[in-house]
Amino acid sequence: MADQQTFVIVGASLAGASAARTLRDEGFRGEVHLIGAEEHLPYIRPPLSKDYLAGSADRASVFVESKSWYSDCDVQFHPGTRAVSLDLEDRRVGTDDGGSRRYDRLLLTTGSRPRRLTVPGATLAGVHYLRTLDDSDLLHSLLADGGKRLVVVGSGWIGLEVAATARTLGNDITVLERGAVPLAAALGSELGALFATLHEEHGVTVRRSVVVEGLVGVGGQVTGVLLAGGEIVPADLVLVGIGVVPNVELAQKAGLAVDNGILVDANLETSDPHVFAAGDVANAQHPLVNLRLRSEHWANALNGGPVAARAMLGQDVSFDAIPYFYTDQFDLGMEYSGFGPLTRGAELVYRGDRASREFVVFWLNAGRVVAGMNVNVWNVNDAVQALIRRGDPVDPARLADESISLERV
Repeated sequence: MADQQTFVIVGASLAGASAARTLRDEGFRGEVHLIGAEEHLPYIRPPLSKDYLAGSADRASVFVESKSWYSDCDVQFHPGTRAVSLDLEDRRVGTDDGGSRRYDRLLLTTGSRPRRLTVPGATLAGVHYLRTLDDSDLLHSLLADGGKRLVVVGSGWIGLEVAATARTLGNDITVLERGAVPLAAALGSELGALFATLHEEHGVTVRRSVVVEGLVGVGGQVTGVLLAGGEIVPADLVLVGIGVVPNVELAQKAGLAVDNGILVDANLETSDPHVFAAGDVANAQHPLVNLRLRSEHWANALNGGPVAARAMLGQDVSFDAIPYFYTDQFDLGMEYSGFGPLTRGAELVYRGDRASREFVVFWLNAGRVVAGMNVNVWNVNDAVQALIRRGDPVDPARLADESISLERV
């Protein structure tokens, strides 16, 4: 019977492509359709703000699978095709080319889109967002020769990574942050300040506690960013990085439960038992901490796609991966694992040399490690994740003591 089933994946993303591979690896022999709005093969996003944007990674390296893999594995890939309707009763997906396809199981990996700036002048030419491969290609063409004045609105991960890459290419960078320090929501003010200092040491101007009131331009082209109080920050181009919005419209219109993403249980099943969701569109119940989490990082897509695929096959699975992401900015490399919502007000414990930026920091909630970040220290992430997964109270003094291995804390 399974050989006669049709599985449809809407969203040619890392989550979607990894799910398709898992279906074939698990021996599923029915039809697999992968529907993607972009013309490109599915690709990974982290390089788009880092080495691919810098021009040091080739194009082929960003694709999840080669073009031949889809035909070799009989995965029917539909590029440049947007899903526009979903009928849960008939189990049918309609597409913008007038076609429709019935499914036995459906996986939604529709991802997210950049949150748009809504101030006057936001639609001027020269105002950019970074989400897609085409976005990165365009930004590279504008920044590669250096000498441009780039203003980055927002100092989250995308904004700071683009700022670092663009500065390395020889551009003049100003970062505008509404809060007191960058990354405060993700890391807290103490560690957010570390990233601000890092950028300033490399010649980036970081403006804190500023409010963008509009963009100004000449002849339809942006020339500056207007701040509250009337100051204009000159700009040849502007990069907006103020977060993302999950693409829930297809699911919501069909009647699936949504709330800051598509609501799924621990095996990534939606409110309809024939429909699953994975990646940054999925708001999942995490079994380790009994919290709902919608992670916007690539590891969530990489790990979630295969879990969803196995759930579609009827296997007893649970998506219990600990959220993980990494960044590379100038001479700083970092990995973070953990549960951000549990770090609010948590105790910080440092292990290593903060002054030289070679350390591991842990967030302790009620004595338990709920998150950890290694900065320019490598081969410790597995141990950090093991401490989080263990969930037992730890001795902060032993945790900080470098003479004691993390496995023995």
